[in-house]
Order: sequence, then C-alpha cells, then structure tokens
Amino acid sequence: MRKMKTKKVIIVVLSCLAFTATAQTALAEGVGVGAEIQFSDRPDEGNGIKDPENPDVIVDPSIINGSQGSLRIDFVPELNFGASKIAERNIVFPANAQQFKGETTARGQFVQVSDYRSNPTGWTLQLRQEEQFKKLEEKNHILKGAVLSFDNSWTNSKKAQSLSPKVSKEVIRLNNIGETYNLAEADLGNGGGTWSIVFGASDENTSGQAGTLSPKLDDQGKSIIDETVNKNAFINNAVQLAVPEATEKKAGTYTTVLTWIISELP
Repeated sequence: MRKMKTKKVIIVVLSCLAFTATAQTALAEGVGVGAEIQFSDRPDEGNGIKDPENPDVIVDPSIINGSQGSLRIDFVPELNFGASKIAERNIVFPANAQQFKGETTARGQFVQVSDYRSNPTGWTLQLRQEEQFKKLEEKNHILKGAVLSFDNSWTNSKKAQSLSPKVSKEVIRLNNIGETYNLAEADLGNGGGTWSIVFGASDENTSGQAGTLSPKLDDQGKSIIDETVNKNAFINNAVQLAVPEATEKKAGTYTTVLTWIISELP
C-alpha cells in the first residue's frame, strides 16, 4: 500500500437541513481554507469552474471556495437538503441539485480538481464529516444516526477518459463521523489537468450517465423556483441524507461540517 505525502489541500464547508412547520428554504453557508502546494511552470489550463457535463463551458456556481497551488481543489459543493415538515418515520432527503447563474441548467453535485504539477505523481480526493448534524439554535441537539451518502460517481474532463482518476462504483456512506472516506484516486500518470468528480447527472448529459435529477415540487405539485438563480429548482437523488425514525427532530436548521481533502501521492 502506498503512503500519501503529508502535503494536503483542505476545503471546509457547511451543509444544512431545516425542519420547519412551513416549507421554506434553508440556505447553506460556506468557508474555504487552503494550504498551498508547490507551483510549477507547467501551463495551467484550469481557468474557472467548468460545467461537469460539458467541460468546454465555464460556469458560475455563485460561490468561490477553492484552494490555490498546482495541485488543488477548484470547487466543492455546499449541500443544501432544503426544508421538511417533521415526520416520525425514516426519511431520506435528496440534496438540492447544483445550480449556476446563466444558461447552464441544474447538475449533480461535483468537485473540481486540478493537477498542474511539473512532475505529477497522482492524488487522492477524500471527504470527512467532522460532526453530526447539529441544530443551529440548540447546539447540544443532534440528528442521531443521520447518514450522508454519495452515489452515481463519475468523472469528466477535456482530457481523454483513459487518463481519468478512479471513482467508487458503490454508494459512499459516511457512517462514521470523523472517518475519512476516499472519493477518487489518480494513479501515476493519470488525473492530470482539470477533472470533475460528479455525483449524479441531468437527463441531458451526453456521457451515458443515468439521470438522477428531478424537478422540486411543492405540496400542490407545482415547480419551486430557486430564487438564488431564478430558475426551477431540482433535487439530486445521488446525494442523500437519511434520518432514522427514532431520531428526535425539532423545528429549526441543522448543519454539519464537511472537510474535502486532496493529497499528493508519492
């Protein structure tokens, strides 16, 4: 088993869910922290965030939370599971799909990674949930047993797919708080340039991926508008939060902290 070097780039974001008596939107907040990794003279083509389904197109996800350096995370999603009325049963909440300003329609959640080191040796992308979902207004109340999961993983880039990092074909469940989970790994010679690691896809993707997005509807079956981009809202069934029936649920907003890590392989 290869050992990873200690140089890491880490991005920390908040993810949230709200339980309310009425259906209202819960907004996530994000904070990014980065550690620089060695720069190189190799041409860097990672100019902006790319549409994960069409990497020739630059998009605006409305948030900036990437890191710096020749090996870096350009973008990570801020997960928002919306709002729900309290119910005493097992509940699975799909994440709100990733939206963009402009003409690009909703997509699955994705992480964009760039590797422009002069001597690329491979890298590993990992994810860790630092704490259980906590109620903002009552820090000692948590959603006991709630589990985040990521499915339908795939990669996309302007580079050839033969150079793609490897991703899990199984559902990635963050069952253990504080444990670090592998999301993608690029072997020596692979993963160079800019890559999207994507969870789920729209029906319009041209990569042969199964569609996991569906319109977000209100109680009357009408489309809900995402007011941040003034477009129809969608949910992504590839990213979910499962909350057990036995978990005590109180009205309010719950958040957790996710740490996304990219590590240099030797």
